[in-house]
Amino acid sequence: MNIIKKIKLVVTGLLIVLIFTNANSKKRLNNMSNLSFSILTLGDSYTIGESVLPQGDFPNQTVKLLKKDGYEFDPPEIIAKTGWTTDELQTAINEHTFLPKYDFVTLLIGVNNQYRGRTVENYKVEFEILLKQVIQLAENNTNHVIVLSVPDWGSTPFAEGRDRKQITKEIDEYNAVNKMIADKFKVHYINITPGTREAANDNSLLAADGLHPSAKEYQRWADQVSAFIKTQLQ
Repeated sequence: MNIIKKIKLVVTGLLIVLIFTNANSKKRLNNMSNLSFSILTLGDSYTIGESVLPQGDFPNQTVKLLKKDGYEFDPPEIIAKTGWTTDELQTAINEHTFLPKYDFVTLLIGVNNQYRGRTVENYKVEFEILLKQVIQLAENNTNHVIVLSVPDWGSTPFAEGRDRKQITKEIDEYNAVNKMIADKFKVHYINITPGTREAANDNSLLAADGLHPSAKEYQRWADQVSAFIKTQLQ
């Protein structure tokens, strides 16, 4: 075989390797672009979006914002029901079949504990148990767990005739506890409570029932949740 033929064979071989490598690179890029993330949201009426359309709750608005920014997300899995307390959410978790893992998990629970007059001490114990399970559902990645503070329903028309100052005081006590536990386990904490108190002077932040947040208020929560999630995906 002369030198020219050898050179042709070598060049041909290199071209085949380059074509194969390039094809594999494109395939990997396509797989990355098709990657879809999951989000699990746990809570009560504030998570399920009582009195607003499904697309108006904060989990669905969060996913919508993330998709708008180019992140592919599955529809949010919502485990929540109006009126649930920490122990009732715990029962639902025990009975639910979850995915092997979730990329992100949110937890917002406690308002009904306060509404029913349960002690902060009881809330502390049950909330910590819940958060430990939430962290496990996120494959022990505390950076992908988000705790939201309890909104202040004392600022709504529903609280008319009640001791609003006492409600606010108790909500603050509950939030001091869930913030302390969130910090203890090094998960992300979003304080949405101050914004919910603006409903006292802004009816557009309330749903028609005069108690729960409107889609406009939920969007403010979704803005904060999605903004944090993006920092973890960049």
